[in-house]
Amino acid sequence: MESGNGTATRLRKSSSVELFATGIMGLDDILGGGLARNHLYLIEGDPGTGKTTIAMQFLMEGTRRGQKGLYVTLSESKIELLEIAESHGWSLDGIEVFELAPDERQLKPEAQYTVFNPSEIELADTVNAVLSEVDRLQPARVVFDSLSELRLLARDSLRYRRQILGLKQYFSGRKCTVLLLDDRTAEGHDLQLQSIAHGVILMESVEREYGIKRRRLEVKKLRGSRFREGFHDYTIKRGGVEVYPRLVASEHFFMFQPTQLKSGLPALDTLLGGGLDSGTSTLLLGPAGCGKSTIAVRYAVSAVEQGGNAALFAFDETLATLVIRGKGLGLDIKKHVDSGRLSLRQVDAAELSPGQLVHEIRHLVETQDLTLLIIDSLNGFLNAMPGEKFLAMQLHELLAYLSQKGITTLMTVAQHGFVGTNIDTPVDVSYLADTVLLFRYFEAAGEVRQALSVIKKRSGEHERTIRELVMKNGAIVVGAPLTEFEGVLTGAPSYRGEMGSLQGSTSHARPHTT
Repeated sequence: MESGNGTATRLRKSSSVELFATGIMGLDDILGGGLARNHLYLIEGDPGTGKTTIAMQFLMEGTRRGQKGLYVTLSESKIELLEIAESHGWSLDGIEVFELAPDERQLKPEAQYTVFNPSEIELADTVNAVLSEVDRLQPARVVFDSLSELRLLARDSLRYRRQILGLKQYFSGRKCTVLLLDDRTAEGHDLQLQSIAHGVILMESVEREYGIKRRRLEVKKLRGSRFREGFHDYTIKRGGVEVYPRLVASEHFFMFQPTQLKSGLPALDTLLGGGLDSGTSTLLLGPAGCGKSTIAVRYAVSAVEQGGNAALFAFDETLATLVIRGKGLGLDIKKHVDSGRLSLRQVDAAELSPGQLVHEIRHLVETQDLTLLIIDSLNGFLNAMPGEKFLAMQLHELLAYLSQKGITTLMTVAQHGFVGTNIDTPVDVSYLADTVLLFRYFEAAGEVRQALSVIKKRSGEHERTIRELVMKNGAIVVGAPLTEFEGVLTGAPSYRGEMGSLQGSTSHARPHTT
């Protein structure tokens, strides 16, 4: 059974090696196509990390391809495995389940050994029973779940290691791919076992103070093969494990024709030197409520009206509020959503891993021919990360990928503070963006007003003026340059001219003085 995630595999093994797909597209992408035939692999992870689920998907994929599969369970009963399969909506038809549970008679006192070492008899009987079943079935895929039971039967690290080596030698000539599951419940870390296996996959869950666990896996070793290094996020949901390969931007180079995205606000386009260039990223930076999201939505509507497709990932604002607020400013968001040209996605940072978010963005890019992507806001994206130090690297790869696809990206960042010089940015990512649009509040004539300016634009010339931003009476207006004011960005400007240069001003005369 395939789990619909990931993209086409780009890492390839030698053509002489036959690969068995795991049934998990994202994992096959990481492994360079799948697991090699006639090899033995170790999957390590604490209880609850999804080892059994991956093993079942591996065997079901074999059944789908006409290959025999054998599941040897030493710790769980066949009934428990069927319950797991049922929870995912699966059928284990075509997969042999060989259950090695203690017989009721062996639990009676009279059945206890008195002359021989119990480990020697129990371990030998267990292994012989498994090998007899393999000889009878001749499977192409085998799963042992779990090694902790063999370790307990051996009771000695040397005997245990020899037994694993014996299993490896036994399967080496049978053209069979074997998965050994280990729940890591033994004292200490068994590196000897990793040295025996042809490949090692480590699965782990990272605890978070709030929200779901962040699950990730790493291929520690894949003998004789190239693979995608590093940690890769994954989730366990109904239907199986979904793996989200770490994004590597350099693998997605794409030639595109440069264009400019207009905002629909002539003064704003003039401020930006004509518009936003395709393949660039823009940071909308300012205090809460100063118009960052509104301008971003204005660009989304404009992109759709120009014949493109746009997507908005909202972390902070509910989609219902966004639609209502947009309608009040003359932006018919619902119409464009219904047409399929504008995608809105409400993101709960506590329920989503960074890898899953990047995967969803990649899916939209590759299936909907996006021209504009909006992340509102990076503060929410930051909360989805386990540590701030990883945000810049994750963003760098994502922005590089989007740039190479010719997609214009808008990101909002809410700064701490409102007016004055005590405004702080929670995370400095301005150096990653090609363009920075700065929003500020300022006080004039006893009224709080908003202003915006372009701090930098790598892709071309831009205006270095400061313009007023007004959002009321069902419209968004960007005014003329505030040439008669000084200190607008500090929040308390001084007036060098007349108040009439402000939008909506009713008086063009100097204030009366006595």
